[in-house]
Amino acid sequence: MNGEMEATTQVQVWAQDDLLKLLEAMKVALPQKDLTKYKTSESHLDWQKVAFNSYTAEMCKQKWQEVSKEIRKFRTLTELIVDAQDYIKNPYKGKKIKKHPDFPKKPLTPYFRFFMEKRAKYAKLHPEMSNLDLTKILSKKYRELPDKKKKKYVDDFLRDKESFVISMMKFREEHPDLVESMTKKGSNVPEKPKTPQQLWYNHEKKAFLKTHPDATTKDIKDSLGKQWTQLSDKKRLKWIGKSLEQRKLYEGTMREYIQQHPELNMTQNDIVKSTLTKAERHLKDKSDGRPDKPPPNGYSMFCAELMSNMKDVPSTERMVMCSQRWKLLKQAEKDGYQKRCEQRKKEYEIEMNRFLSSLSEEEQQRVLSEEKIGFRRGAGANSPASKKKNTKAKANPEKPKRPISAMFIFSEEKRPKLQQERPDLSDSELTRLLARMWNELPDKKKEKYKRLETVLKAESEKKEKEDRSRLPDPPKTAQDIWQQSVIGDYLARFKNDRQKAQKAMEATWSTMEKKEKIMWIKKAAEDQKRYERDLCEMRSPAATIASGKKMKFEGEPKKPPSNGYQKFSQEMLSNGELNHLPMKERMTEIGSRWQRLPLKNKDNYKKIAEEKQRQYKVQLEQWLASLSSQERNTYKEYNSQVSQLFHSSDDDDDEEDDDEAEDKENKSEESSSESNSQGSSDSDSD
Repeated sequence: MNGEMEATTQVQVWAQDDLLKLLEAMKVALPQKDLTKYKTSESHLDWQKVAFNSYTAEMCKQKWQEVSKEIRKFRTLTELIVDAQDYIKNPYKGKKIKKHPDFPKKPLTPYFRFFMEKRAKYAKLHPEMSNLDLTKILSKKYRELPDKKKKKYVDDFLRDKESFVISMMKFREEHPDLVESMTKKGSNVPEKPKTPQQLWYNHEKKAFLKTHPDATTKDIKDSLGKQWTQLSDKKRLKWIGKSLEQRKLYEGTMREYIQQHPELNMTQNDIVKSTLTKAERHLKDKSDGRPDKPPPNGYSMFCAELMSNMKDVPSTERMVMCSQRWKLLKQAEKDGYQKRCEQRKKEYEIEMNRFLSSLSEEEQQRVLSEEKIGFRRGAGANSPASKKKNTKAKANPEKPKRPISAMFIFSEEKRPKLQQERPDLSDSELTRLLARMWNELPDKKKEKYKRLETVLKAESEKKEKEDRSRLPDPPKTAQDIWQQSVIGDYLARFKNDRQKAQKAMEATWSTMEKKEKIMWIKKAAEDQKRYERDLCEMRSPAATIASGKKMKFEGEPKKPPSNGYQKFSQEMLSNGELNHLPMKERMTEIGSRWQRLPLKNKDNYKKIAEEKQRQYKVQLEQWLASLSSQERNTYKEYNSQVSQLFHSSDDDDDEEDDDEAEDKENKSEESSSESNSQGSSDSDSD
């Protein structure tokens, strides 16, 4: 019985009206605001509601999956149904017209007829040959074929072409809608302007075919391919001018075409904006009188002048030599270069204004935008802010990331669902809502996320230990550093023969004078210092102290708040009530709330803090007892280092918090006496 049912669903033929009814039923079943991905909507769609007449829910679903294969995805299901309706009404629209059963086939060309006739014969004669080699032989044979024998294939082609034209006219009469859609954006659209290289290639191709009539496209490309790059600037400018003339004509005709055909929904953005490459544009501007940009400073001018006479010197050594010679110059000579540079900048501004006045408004905007981009790039690269960023980025690229907290794991899990439910909320509002949800979450449910946090924390600590155990890179010698900087040039000289390059480098290093080696010796000394510094940081816990963050020992109990104010501020920060305020404003708000708090409440917070301190001391003693003597000594030594460092610095955050807390408590408790209140206010101001 089931087999019969399956057979009927497969054999069932859907009429076009039934297919359109199916799509309408799907449209009705979908929600009004369909904003989810089409796959999600498809999986949640109630196909029982879609079913109609003799078509079951399963049959409707199967048919939809067949139809959806023919249309573009990555949109909502509502949008897909609109496309599906168009496809069902006209399945052979656009490029699919050639798949239409009535569409006539194009006739085979004379060469292809010859190829199809002779291929089997030549394949038997030369079984070892590949298809490509066979094609080459047959194309050569066809070219060598006399006109009398070629006539047979040409006549067959012309006869088939006539019948193709007749059948094509018949197809157009029978299917006018399809032909309209095919020619809607067709040959009426103005031809795009050609690039200078294309114009030159077409011109040279005609000249080449006159001298070589039997040449193939490959032969033409091989002979003309490299000639464009070797062309002189004068000749290239001729073709650039022709290309620009073509583009102007094209723009005019294209604007007229867009006005005449509003149904095509074409805009000004569809017009080709430029036919020139950056190099061609620069060459055109230079010929029109665009001045060359001056160097930014005196040192750059000095380097540019010096490098013009250093063509034989390897690129890696040029800048080194420039900097060395610059250092040898007297201050008066350096000032002279700077003055010349300033003078050149003034001249450049005058020349640039003269050049801009000769251009149209569009061209002026283009040139000015190029100038701004260049300026921004230069400023961004040399600005002190970018240098600081670069040094920070390079400081420690393999630094392990902090483990994610339990609240963060919870928020990452819930955020996507909340974004779907509340699309009107911004990212910051979502974060506040998630923080509130986390605070309201019962402890039992929080345990799951805390467990994940401990696992991630353990993994990060393990990785940190492994990183610490690794020794830093050994220091390099002056010779090694020099060889590293010049190895590229030596390998190029000896055609990538590393042994010969190495011997040559060793020979040049041994013949080098001490003056030339000084720079590399200094670099080696710096590398030695780097190695010693890294080694010290690895062996001692000073690195963590210097960073301003106290190192956390495994199993060490968390330090509780030292007084009532700290406990109160901790509570206020954790409940998320003041999350909408910046950190500085939060702390001032907490301070003002603490001052307004009654004495009874302050005493309660104080008692809680004292109780927490007692518990902490007990836990700390128990933890210290569980440690080995060596671990206990390292912990005490570390704490003594921390206390020395943190007592000496005035910017320590923890001590400031403690002082502020004590001051605020004193201020609130001793407000009865004027003298005491003045003292507390003084401490506050400090």
